[in-house]
Amino acid sequence: MDCRVVVEAAVPVYDVETEDEAIRIAISKTGEMLNPDLKYVEINMGSRTTPSGESLPPAFIAADEALVALELEMTVFNVEQEEHASRIARKEIGQRLENIPLKVLSVEVLEDDSANADGEGDEAADDEELIPEFDDLVEDR
Repeated sequence: MDCRVVVEAAVPVYDVETEDEAIRIAISKTGEMLNPDLKYVEINMGSRTTPSGESLPPAFIAADEALVALELEMTVFNVEQEEHASRIARKEIGQRLENIPLKVLSVEVLEDDSANADGEGDEAADDEELIPEFDDLVEDR
């Protein structure tokens, strides 16, 4: 099964004056740390709320330093459980984002488009039909 995992990151940013500036710098800084190895990770602004449920901006600024909440989304392929997908995402992202706290927010199982409508898996039979055709193309060259 394939899963879409969303991980929250708390990115520190220094020498900023506004929330917008802090968010832009945090996204840029995170993108630099993830690229080129993890350029398939989507970086979005995070969402924060007060205990009473009131919405807050994703950046908190104090003394020209900010802590920005970002959401990092990635698809993890060929896992058996959602927990396995969350561990893989945390490890892959965490290796590149050193000293940045991470928390898994959600794991969504992606639908398999190749499944038949009746639920039976004839994928092996389909693969066997395709392989000889591919071999014939290779031999013709």
